[in-house]
Amino acid sequence: MIRSRWAGALVWAALLPFAGWAVLRVTGWTPVWQWVALVAFTPYVAAASGAPLLLALGLRRRAAAAAALVVSLVLALAVLPRHFADGDPPAGPQRLRVLAANLAVGAGDTAALMKLVRALDPDVLALQELTPEAVARLEAAGLRRLLPHTVDRSKNGVWGSGVYSRYRLSELPLIEEGRFRQARAAVEHPGGRRIEVVSVHPCAPRYDYKVPCWFDGLRALPRAGGELRVLAGDFNATLDHGPVRDLLDSGYRDAADATGRGLTPTWPQQGWEPVPGVTLDHVLADSRMAVDAFSVHSLPGTDHRPVFADLRLP
Repeated sequence: MIRSRWAGALVWAALLPFAGWAVLRVTGWTPVWQWVALVAFTPYVAAASGAPLLLALGLRRRAAAAAALVVSLVLALAVLPRHFADGDPPAGPQRLRVLAANLAVGAGDTAALMKLVRALDPDVLALQELTPEAVARLEAAGLRRLLPHTVDRSKNGVWGSGVYSRYRLSELPLIEEGRFRQARAAVEHPGGRRIEVVSVHPCAPRYDYKVPCWFDGLRALPRAGGELRVLAGDFNATLDHGPVRDLLDSGYRDAADATGRGLTPTWPQQGWEPVPGVTLDHVLADSRMAVDAFSVHSLPGTDHRPVFADLRLP
């Protein structure tokens, strides 16, 4: 009898952390500031949530097994859809190819980035942690010959950003929270459409005092609706974070999720901090756009992997 009780207690103790994680993920509640960083690892927790279920089945604890099955299903439903491609809305032949890269305080390798730009041939390049010195290097390497129009909001440190474009740009009011500059521009597409592009980079929620800045930076991003919009860059957030889900609910699609690549990590690159990879970099496109392709690339000198999306306009 005593051994049976201990076995039951073991099963429930193993299940409790996963159940708590599932509740917090579904409700969006942030009990402590550290949860903002932890929730990014939900895909790993979802994969591990089968362990309490197997333990309960092995020990023949039916009630615990039923509860563990519910928890695993909740986490699976939150994560697994990212592994499967969605259908696309009707769209025309006009394209917008978008590349986004965090340059790690301007340290991203200039030659490698230029090679990536030439290979992928984007219409728009959104850069984060863009410094004036990085701007000078890139332009000396010929970036303005490939993408002649720019909105330059570079700044020393981690706060700068910018947008380069093949097509004419009109600068829109800057989004600036906690000194982080998120450049905005309207792209004048030759097909006659006007598309707003934001180079996304809110604060990283590494400390408790940074979390409000992170929330504010994401909530300041324009909601979908009206004119076409694309948000591209380092969100410092995954699809498990409430502010990103709010953006999606407003009428965006995550290009990685739409193509079944939503679980591809973008941070950190190999050789950086020894933590499991998570998907912090995104291209969110107006849900009226089709997503023909999405890919994640390497860039020496930075901890983030650039992301690329090939979009078709409605």
